[in-house]
Amino acid sequence: QVQLVESGGGLVQAGGSLRLSCAASGRTFSSYAMGWFRQAPGKEREFVSAIKWSGRNTYYSDSAKGRFIISGDNAKNTVYLQMNSLKPEDTAVYYCAARRGRLVLPPPTAGDFYDYWGQGTQVTVSS
Repeated sequence: QVQLVESGGGLVQAGGSLRLSCAASGRTFSSYAMGWFRQAPGKEREFVSAIKWSGRNTYYSDSAKGRFIISGDNAKNTVYLQMNSLKPEDTAVYYCAARRGRLVLPPPTAGDFYDYWGQGTQVTVSS
């Protein structure tokens, strides 16, 4: 059984920073890629960022580019999301996701790419 556990969410003022962490656990689990999605109240889940361990390719949504940085340690199945210059519109529940094996399509920006999901961590940005 693979479990993803997120941490690091909280309340922060606009312009502040937060660092989210996600650790995947499970016997013999090794991920091909990990990503972050978010869902704000009344809105659909949206892609934020992802990383493929092979080649360390990274992906960002337009809203995350220039403000968020994804990093991690594939040997530990851990991924981080450093979020800077936070805005009230970044308020959402942030979900970690992991893909076990190699997959060409859909891309890592799509929710269907992932096999496993965490329970989410709340990020609230006050104005």
